[in-house]
This record gives sequence, C-alpha cells and structure tokens, in this order.
Amino acid sequence: MTKIRNVARLRKKLTQLPPIAKAMIRTQMAATADEVTGMMKRLAPVLESPAKDRRPGALRDSIGWTWGKAPKGASVVATVKIDQGAGMTITIYAGSAEAFYARWQEFGTQDAPAQPFFYVSWRASKKSAVRKIRKSVRDAAKKVASLS
Repeated sequence: MTKIRNVARLRKKLTQLPPIAKAMIRTQMAATADEVTGMMKRLAPVLESPAKDRRPGALRDSIGWTWGKAPKGASVVATVKIDQGAGMTITIYAGSAEAFYARWQEFGTQDAPAQPFFYVSWRASKKSAVRKIRKSVRDAAKKVASLS
C-alpha cells in the first residue's frame, strides 16, 4: 500500500493559496487599471478654449476605475470580474454629470466626428492586462508552494 507523506503540509499550503492569490491579483488588477486609465486620459480630447457650459479637462478628469459598479452617469469600458469571491470586480469608466458628453466624443454625432479615446485604449491594453493578471495568479501559486 502506498502512503502519501506530508499531507498536512500540502493541505496547509492549499488553504493559504486563496488569501495570498486574492491579494496579489487585486494589486495587479489595480496597477493594470491605472495603466489603462492613464492611456485613456492621455488620449482624451481637451477643450482648447473654455466654453460657458463646459470646463476644459472635465472629460479627462472623469476617467477612472473603481472596485464594483461605476458612478451614475459614467460609460463603462470594461468590467473585469474574477470568480473567486466578492470584491474582485473592477470597472473602468468615463463620463460624469459634468462630462456627460463622453459618449458623443467617443462615437461622434451627425455634426461632429468621433474622437475615440476610450475603447481604443482598452483594445490596445487588453492582451497585456490579461497576461499580467494571469502572471500574478501563477506567482501567487509559486509563492504559496515555496512556503514551508
């Protein structure tokens, strides 16, 4: 009969995996969201001359990310949800009550051409974002495996 040695050690490592993995994945998701929103902010059009009803940079300043749901009035570009428990949903958004015109800037209107900044940034960053999150999962598993 075969006997498996160190089963208790293996069980201990397996129970440590979720908290360590969750922390590492959350950190990487936040860093990736910062990169994506940074690119969006660089590409967002800014008013050259102030208008009476719009502030220059309002659209750029409305771009951000949050854990959970986006603020009211914001356009959502991406929602990344990890199946492992609550609190692992990140939402990247643009637009607010002040920058209500985010959709019109992104897609254009009959009178104004589109000035894409939102989905362009997400499409350019999506592959590397997924790659970085997968790497953080692998690194978390390796970290737990190396614990004694």
